[in-house]
Parts: sequence; structure tokens; C-alpha cells
Amino acid sequence: MTDPQVAVAMLGIFIFIILLGFPIAFTLMAMGIGFGYYAYYDPDRMWIRYTRALQEDADTITLIQHWIGGFFNNRVFDLFVNQTYSVMANDVLTAVPLFLFMGYLVERANIVDRLFHTLSVTTRRLPGSMAVAALITCALFATATGIVGAVVTLMGLLAFPAMLKARYDTRFASGVICAGGTLGILIPPSIMLIVYAATSGVSIVRLYAGALLPGFLLAGMYLVYIVGRALLQPKLAPQAEKMEDISLLRVAWLLLTSFLPLATLITVVLGAILLGFATPSEAAAVGALGGLVLAIAYRALTWQRLQESVYLTVRTTAMVCWLFVGSWVFASVFSYLGGEQLVREFVEGLSLTPLQFLLLAQLIIFLLGWPLEWSEIIIIFVPIFLPLLPLFDIDPLFFGILIALNLQTSFLTPPMAMSAYYLKGIAPRHVQLTHIFAGSLPYVAMVFLAMIVIYNVPSIIYYLPQLIYGR
Repeated sequence: MTDPQVAVAMLGIFIFIILLGFPIAFTLMAMGIGFGYYAYYDPDRMWIRYTRALQEDADTITLIQHWIGGFFNNRVFDLFVNQTYSVMANDVLTAVPLFLFMGYLVERANIVDRLFHTLSVTTRRLPGSMAVAALITCALFATATGIVGAVVTLMGLLAFPAMLKARYDTRFASGVICAGGTLGILIPPSIMLIVYAATSGVSIVRLYAGALLPGFLLAGMYLVYIVGRALLQPKLAPQAEKMEDISLLRVAWLLLTSFLPLATLITVVLGAILLGFATPSEAAAVGALGGLVLAIAYRALTWQRLQESVYLTVRTTAMVCWLFVGSWVFASVFSYLGGEQLVREFVEGLSLTPLQFLLLAQLIIFLLGWPLEWSEIIIIFVPIFLPLLPLFDIDPLFFGILIALNLQTSFLTPPMAMSAYYLKGIAPRHVQLTHIFAGSLPYVAMVFLAMIVIYNVPSIIYYLPQLIYGR
């Protein structure tokens, strides 16, 4: 086999192994080192000291030592060490644990139940008011945490039973929770965008600025759909027969004590990044401190909750970092063997237009979203597409926002819609998985519609980056 054929076999074996359920980070590292040993195998260089010792009639112990030393004198081990150091020293990735810590603190500060109650009261005269309140709460909470499973699970415990009690249609209510929980992937400060920035080399501040309007566009489309369906089919989301008469002063106080603190925290963190007052890492540190202050202010901070937040932050950060290490070693070996050039020549041979390439890339990412998490797609597979972007004159920033939109569907599309499984895990027994799938599918259609709109009106992405930073 030629080296490029070995590279293709390497990629195929990797996909097969992860579909069997092996840990992805360690599979990447093992395959990178294994195939890298073959790629960088040079016996003359590796065993030069052993050869000299053999010529000098050295004793057996010395020969064994030199032979073992030669075995580990392969350049793939230098590559592994260097890539590990590069990941751990990456300034962009420093923001990941800080944003995660902020999110886990907010999750445990009992803010979400207050927020949902407040928004339910504020929007009580709108059609589908509880669904509207649930979606806004999901969006705000998802933005603060960036952890889809945590948002869907917590809102499934708080808002979902309340909507079912109000006689909301099961499909309608479950779709709101699942779709709202995924918005944190797109709306800044998104951890996914940080990971994409570290992978692609695109400025994270420009990514955040570019993702803001598409995020609001998608959330706005969800809200229009909810209100529209509640108007056209009132049985899906019945209005309360007796609305509680609450004074404007009371509503204002509820917003001041529940909605405003979290919204302010997110706005300060995001504003500091976009306006250049702080780097993403510095702003994330302020956000983590703000999450700590909120937890104290709501009297929800206990030693156990703090320990849980730190533990979950470390665990998730370690997963992301080792995924980066494994993927960079894997990608380096894949490229060294000629796999990247082979993929490039194959795509060039297809004579695709930029639109056709975008459709192909997004289709592949959409299909990968069924068995894989977004982190694995961004870290492992997106780097295969990035070298091809100049060939089609596609901006990596534009490509990244489309991916962030596309990855919403990975949590909503059967058969591996993780949001549906998160919700099913805590839903009442009568709620079937097929009901949750059915409720989520309209939001998948809206994601595709948003992608079409953004492709045809790219100024939605570029307006804020150009306004704030210029061209």
C-alpha cells in the first residue's frame, strides 16, 4: 500500500472503531501513535546508538538498553509531546474551563426556576406563554452554560411538567425544551465557537460577533413558530382560564431579581470580549467570578455544589484537551502520509462549485451529528474541510457559523437526537420518545431555513464584525 492509501485506511479504521463505542480521545491518540510509528519509522536513525554499541562489542545489558532506547526514538513520540504541550499552552482554550465553571455554578444557583416563573408571569397574555417563557429561559440558560444536556435536563424538570399540567400538547412542549436547550452551541459566549477558533485559527472575537445575529435570528424563528402555532391551534397551548392579576411593580421586581442578574452577567462577559476590553480568557474569568457571586447572592452556594462544579469543570475540560491532543496527532500523521493531499485532489476532481462544496460539507457534518458529539466533529472532522476552503474561496468565519447552525440538528434529529434522550430520561412515563422526536422535527426544518437565509444574506454574519472591527 502507498502512504496515501494507508492514510485513508487509517481514517476508515478510526470511524469503524468509534462506532463500536471506544473512547474517542484515546482511540485518536493510539491510532495517531500507531500509524505515526509506521510513518516516521527510520531504523538507521532510531537504532544508530545500538548499531555503534554492536560494532564496539558492548555487553548484553548495554545492547538491550540501546535497543529499547532506539525503539522509543521514533519521531512520533516527539510529535505527541509537542502537540500535548501546544494544546495545554493554547491561550484560546484557557477560556473553556472558566466558561464551564461559570455555567456549572449558574446551573446550581437555583436561578433557572426563578427565571422561568418570572418569564411565565411576564408573557402570560401571549399565545403559548409558557412555551415562550420556556424557550427564552432555555436560550438564556444555554448561553450561560453552553452545556446542552444540563439545560434540557433542568428545564425538563422545571418547565416541562408545568406545561403538561397546563394541558399543553406533549409534542409541542417537548420540542420547545429540546430546541431551546441547543441554542447555547450557537449564541455567544459559546464553548463550541472557542473550540472552532482554536481548530481553525479564526479570531474568537470575530466569531462571537459573527454568531450573535444568526443566534438571535434562529431564536426569533423559534419564537415566531411557537406563537404562530399557538394562535392557529389553541389546543396545543391552552391559555390559563384565570390569569393571575399581578401589578406591573411586582413584574418589574421579579425581572429585576431573576432575569436581570443573569442577563447582565452574560452581557458584561460578551460585551467585554466584543468591545476589546478583555480577552476571552479574561472575560471568562470575570464570568466565573460573576457566577460565584450570583450563587452567593441567591444563597445557593454550598461546599458540595462548589465541589461538584469544580469536578465537572475539570472532567469536561480534560475531555476537550485530550480530544485536541489526539486529533492533532492523528491529523499530523494523516497529513504526513499524504491523506490531506489525497482528499484535496479528490475534491478538486469533482469540479464542485462553492455552493455544491458547502452542501456536501454540511451534509457530511449533519450525518456525523447522529453518532458523534459536536466536540468530536469540530476537533476531528472539521480540520479535513478547512484546507479546502481557499480552493472554493470560502471564509472560515462564514463556514464556522454555518457549522454552528448545522450542529443544532445533531441534538434534534432521530435516531440519535441526544436532546430527546436527555428529556426522555426525566419525563413522565406517558411521554414517548416518538412524541419528543415529532416535536423536535419542526425546529430542524427551521435550522435549515436559517442556514438558507444566512447563505443568501451573508451580511447577517458580517455586519457586526465589520461594524466593530472593520474589514
